[in-house]
Amino acid sequence: MHGLPTAAPAEVGLCPERTQHLVDALQRDVDRGRLPGAAVLIARRGRVVLDTAVGRLDPAREAPMGTDAIFRIYSMTKPIVSVAAMMLVEQGRLLLSDPVGRYVPGFLQQQVAVPGPHGVALMPATQPSTVQDLLRHTAGLTYEFTGNEHVNQLYAQAGLGSRKQTNAELCERLAALPLAHQPGTAWAYSRATDVLGRVIEVITGQPLGAFLRETILRPLGMHDTAFFVPPEQHHRIAEAFEHDPEGGVQMAMHDPREVPALEMGGGGLMSTTHDYARFLQCLCHGGELNGLRLLSPHTLAWMTADHLGSAINHADNPLLPPGHGFGLGFAVRTAAGLAPVPGSVGTYHWSGIGGTHFFVDPAQDLFAIFMAQAPNQRVHYRSMMRNLVYAAMVG
Repeated sequence: MHGLPTAAPAEVGLCPERTQHLVDALQRDVDRGRLPGAAVLIARRGRVVLDTAVGRLDPAREAPMGTDAIFRIYSMTKPIVSVAAMMLVEQGRLLLSDPVGRYVPGFLQQQVAVPGPHGVALMPATQPSTVQDLLRHTAGLTYEFTGNEHVNQLYAQAGLGSRKQTNAELCERLAALPLAHQPGTAWAYSRATDVLGRVIEVITGQPLGAFLRETILRPLGMHDTAFFVPPEQHHRIAEAFEHDPEGGVQMAMHDPREVPALEMGGGGLMSTTHDYARFLQCLCHGGELNGLRLLSPHTLAWMTADHLGSAINHADNPLLPPGHGFGLGFAVRTAAGLAPVPGSVGTYHWSGIGGTHFFVDPAQDLFAIFMAQAPNQRVHYRSMMRNLVYAAMVG
């Protein structure tokens, strides 16, 4: 269980009928075979008002989806690892201005791939990437699946996704590849948080998973969040359709039953709506939950401010809609309009490629979590959930 206070929707300004509309909309998609199953949790003013699940846990079995289902949360790992890094900042063990190469020496002498009329040339980086660059995705790194440029292709050929390598080995491979941009000049969603996980390991002398367990997961009571699912909990793992109902390339999802060597800071965790709700409630409460403080309210406000501004190019990127910037681990809303989804200025969010997402609206003291294993439908449900949650808010 999430262990958080609960309330009826009307007690915190949500219309009961409109809140039910959200559940009904998801159930319709389950009934027509578009969605295998999903778990949803909404909380406002510190109290959970919706905690439900629809559909099946695994399309190949009859077991119903439960609110305790365990999901591959992929990039929703990033905010947790970003908070862990900021805890080290608060302890005086890390500065955002530190060059990444201080902790991962391969990043000291990087080159940038520059396309030109006669092919791609390699130019020295004009400045070193910093820890701030890792947190806000401006370190010049990329992902193999976010484009088909020269560096994307090099990433794809380098086997960076293997879960049999350690974080140290992954970072050695990354550091040997050219950057896609000069550090600090452009926002590009990337493996930067994987590198941040390695920075945490170097500073603490612990594997990333052990540090997260000691400092965030156990203290917050997030007992089902880890880099693998133990055998006694395998029956709770949510699965995707074997063949996507709308076609397209089927995404190969990693096996949560395997114990990976790679504790990937950018996308390796498994979790539940209940566990993630405890993490988000801690953030909503200024970095504290039930007397346990992870961060100061001022550090959290700094993390959820825009760190891109107008100087760092981030236009025309579908991951950052108009009216959004990026903070230290989260996308951040900077304008009330412009974006194709509702939300207050200051709302922060992120998602996972497997079909999970969350958003936090501090102005409304609200957060919502959606978890499904439906990678090809992920963009649709991010927008649909946002619309239906705000449609239910009447006070």
